[in-house]
Amino acid sequence: MKKLLIVISLLISSLLHSQVDLNYYLDSTHPYNPEIPTPKELLGYEVGTWHVSHDQLVNYMYRLANASDRISIENRGSTYEDRPLLLLTITSPKNHKNIERIRESHIRLTEKGSETISLSEQPLIVYQGFSIHGNEPSGANAGLLTAYHLAASEAPETIQMLDDLIILFDPSFNPDGLQRFSYWANINKNQMLTSDPNDREYNEVWPGGRTNHYWFDLNRDWLPAQLPESQARIKTFSKWLPNILTDHHEMGTNSSFFFQPGVSSRVNPLTPIMNQKLTKKIADFHVEAFDQLGSLYYSEEDFDDFYYGKGSTFPDVNGSIGILFEQASSRGHLQESENGLLSFPFTIRNQLTAAFSTLKAATTLRLELLDYFRTFYSDHREQASKDKKKAILVGSPKDPATAFHFAQILERHDIEFHKLKESTTRGGKSYNPESSYVIPMEQKKHQLVKAMFSTQSSFKDSLFYDISAWTFPYAFNLNHHYENNTSLAAEAVNQLEAPYGSVDKKARYAYLFEAHHYYTPKLLNLLHQSNIRVKVGLTPFTLEGKKYDYGTYMIPVKNQDVTEAELYSTLQKAAKQTFINITAVSTGRTEGIDLGSRDFTTVKEAKIALLVGSGVRSYDAGEIWHLLDTRHQISISKLDLKDLDEIDLGKYTHFIIPSFSGSGLDDNLEQIKKFVKDGGTLIGYRQATRWLDQKEFIDLEFLKQNPQAVGVSFEDKDKFRGAQVTGGAIFNTKIDRSHPINFGYLNQNVPVFRNTNLFVKADENSYNNPIQYTSTPLLSGYISEENIELLKNSVPVKINKMGSGVVIALTDNTNFRAFWYGTNRILTNAIYLSDKM
Repeated sequence: MKKLLIVISLLISSLLHSQVDLNYYLDSTHPYNPEIPTPKELLGYEVGTWHVSHDQLVNYMYRLANASDRISIENRGSTYEDRPLLLLTITSPKNHKNIERIRESHIRLTEKGSETISLSEQPLIVYQGFSIHGNEPSGANAGLLTAYHLAASEAPETIQMLDDLIILFDPSFNPDGLQRFSYWANINKNQMLTSDPNDREYNEVWPGGRTNHYWFDLNRDWLPAQLPESQARIKTFSKWLPNILTDHHEMGTNSSFFFQPGVSSRVNPLTPIMNQKLTKKIADFHVEAFDQLGSLYYSEEDFDDFYYGKGSTFPDVNGSIGILFEQASSRGHLQESENGLLSFPFTIRNQLTAAFSTLKAATTLRLELLDYFRTFYSDHREQASKDKKKAILVGSPKDPATAFHFAQILERHDIEFHKLKESTTRGGKSYNPESSYVIPMEQKKHQLVKAMFSTQSSFKDSLFYDISAWTFPYAFNLNHHYENNTSLAAEAVNQLEAPYGSVDKKARYAYLFEAHHYYTPKLLNLLHQSNIRVKVGLTPFTLEGKKYDYGTYMIPVKNQDVTEAELYSTLQKAAKQTFINITAVSTGRTEGIDLGSRDFTTVKEAKIALLVGSGVRSYDAGEIWHLLDTRHQISISKLDLKDLDEIDLGKYTHFIIPSFSGSGLDDNLEQIKKFVKDGGTLIGYRQATRWLDQKEFIDLEFLKQNPQAVGVSFEDKDKFRGAQVTGGAIFNTKIDRSHPINFGYLNQNVPVFRNTNLFVKADENSYNNPIQYTSTPLLSGYISEENIELLKNSVPVKINKMGSGVVIALTDNTNFRAFWYGTNRILTNAIYLSDKM
């Protein structure tokens, strides 16, 4: 009988949860303009009945904009899957007529003399964004209702709010992920909703809907701004500099609802104290709203405000207030939870409540928030004027492309920077005007520049929600130097131009280019696609008065499959595409190895397979895919682990295994060993290195430590364990520049990012340690005292011959989040030069 009652109760709950109407979300006594279409009128169902797809969301937003004089809409660009990146500007018709004047007046608050500007009539700017993780859809679905309410409400408080606010409304931060997840949730929905978490509806197939097309977490890209979705919203942010930015997320099903502030001890020290005080004031409005609703919530726990690459933290270093919302996720339509049945409509209503309470707070605290915004920039102007560091010189003497891509980030964030006036040397490092820039510290974005160049390595708290270091010159492996004046600065860069690549003349004997250029792999691929033979020199030489470094590439004029004229024409086009300067030479005689030497060996075309599928870390796989596909335009094959049995690996020259967990590859052990022994190159990353060691592809001696908890209470046990996590920091390595895996590096030291506790003992023979951590490795970020002792003099790469092939084990991520340009060449060298190692 008891079981029957439970079943009946669940059936009734299921029916109730599937029969919500608009009154569930919005006050039925509230006056709404009947000329404004409700979501149901376009979708054909009430919000929360199904998961809205991105195309449906786009159609509704355009319908609203067409129906309401409170909304203008723009498409700011496209995702990798060509979905539009919409922005709605929502405010009163009166404000719309003066929108540019309002924006200009708002921006003037950041400039000198702003103290004379009256704030009384100045609208506050609020940026509301939803579902940056596609499988956290309650935000985007709540956005439908928020936009409808703002367009249709005729209540006096709404009309006043629209006079007081400019709302920049981003209905879907991650269109591709939202589309992917909505498809999954909808095709697996039952008519009689099941709340069983084991049901297929609640267990997405790999890689899931969280990420964008290339499997990046878009909520880590606000500062690096490497992806089209991020670049669109950063352009909007820089244009408006909003006072509040909200970021609607979801978390574990058994949680409740979180709003900021987060953990106070984990706030970035560059964030002003007043920022957190105002965040807490805004939180009072959430408390009031959720108390009235009766929904459980919490604050000041779990989440932090340290890494400025997150949507809720990036605003904090720009004079804004960033706010994170985290709703317990139904991950479908209805799930069992520790707090009872959790329905999709319930999660949407909570997100809607937070959106409304934010707008109420913004209206009420408008003057206080505007004053903080103005004071933020005034204070940092004064701080910059007193700082002895007046400028930062940054560049790379032989890699203009990497310097250019770094400068693109400056440009996207509206950071002032200048060309270098003349060639100079600092600390033994060379800087030239073609590939160097000067960043003055006395500028509006002073605090953001400090954040980008920060090398903080001591912390109040040893726990981090995300990475603890992101120092940009280290990420790009650029030389940099602080200057006490701006005398090296030439004209400001107002329109950044890409470097120019060319062939100096038609060659009679050969063409040469060095490996220092970032797009060397792209050029190699273009040459192979054109059936042009290319060789690489293993040692330096001098020819016609010019010195050529390790890894110089040589293209013979004779004995090619194309004519000399076709070769010259192809190289001219390829040089432009890759920003590389190619030098024509008329002789093979050099000081050092002649061009016909056996130390010049053929670079073979790469046919690359990348392991993907369940068990593989999708972030790592996506970073590799993105690097090779979008930057170097190298076609790769993504092989799903479940299909590996049926695939002939002999078709490929290289097989890359990203970090993975589990024993899924064990069944393919002999297949993979045969691939290597027959001449293939196997590249394993991070946790894959353990598998390579266990299965005897390579012999790795992992160093371990097991600190004992002495005097640690039960309450603090998680903090004790968390302190041993290396969540993401930057470390110094010394390299052997003569080793092919390092071809292209100019300096003897290379900064490396790591977020694992994999420590591998160095080989007794120094020539087998092409990259090795120094004895004082920490450059930026957090690592425990115990772990740094293990890291000292350990190695992040080991290479082993196996039959006719090569195994390369990499403990660290060389392609982190698409902005770690500085170590990308380790992977591409492992691809193109593996047979030289």
